[in-house]
Amino acid sequence: MPDPSYEKFVATNKPYGPAPLTRPRDAATLILLRRTAGAPQVLMGRRSRKLAFMPGMFVFPGGRTERDDLTATRTGGLHPGDARRLIDGMGRRGSLRRAEALAMSAIRETHEETGLFIGRNGEAPTEARSPEWQSFAREGILPDLSALRFLARAITPPGRVRRFDTRFFIADADHVANPDGLIANPDEELEEVRWIGTDQLDDIQIPGITEAILDLLIRRLQEDPDLAQDVAVPFFRAENRRFVLTFE
Repeated sequence: MPDPSYEKFVATNKPYGPAPLTRPRDAATLILLRRTAGAPQVLMGRRSRKLAFMPGMFVFPGGRTERDDLTATRTGGLHPGDARRLIDGMGRRGSLRRAEALAMSAIRETHEETGLFIGRNGEAPTEARSPEWQSFAREGILPDLSALRFLARAITPPGRVRRFDTRFFIADADHVANPDGLIANPDEELEEVRWIGTDQLDDIQIPGITEAILDLLIRRLQEDPDLAQDVAVPFFRAENRRFVLTFE
């Protein structure tokens, strides 16, 4: 049976673009989820209109994976099924360390772009080269991998200005160590950051892939409200000038 999120995405997007072909870089995004009496809310930010990639669009916080994400101190562990899927998805270069680095980059980028820490109180070494990881140590917060679940994967189609192999993670807002610390940081790409109800998405401009991921999230919450099940993860990509959807 066709996936409605995928069918909608294919109908409104081209599987290629005019820019020179570039190799996608590993990246990760975090969908922070806040449960309310009405529709669930997700944390999204509006990208600067000056940026070459998705200018003015509302997106989830996230970005490319960096070397320091491999070694930064953390606590908890990935869900076993999620870890296996992340490792298998990297092919021969896959390892638990690299899988954890993807999740760590989602946590780090969320802090950089929104000011929020996903983690637990604890002692973290201060020798990290990345200022963002040093900020976790200064606040006495250990990033918590057990707070995240793997929702989806998408590779930016060929011919785009920027290309990323992005893993989309979910985390409940209860895992935010500083819920009053929400800020927008224009220096980190997002001009505005706010909670948006999943019933208010028609009021903002979002990329096609973000819309597809939100549709997946809404269905996942209906079927697995506690995010406890071990389920296959949708993988969006383009091959031979057409979109392909498989499950990892």
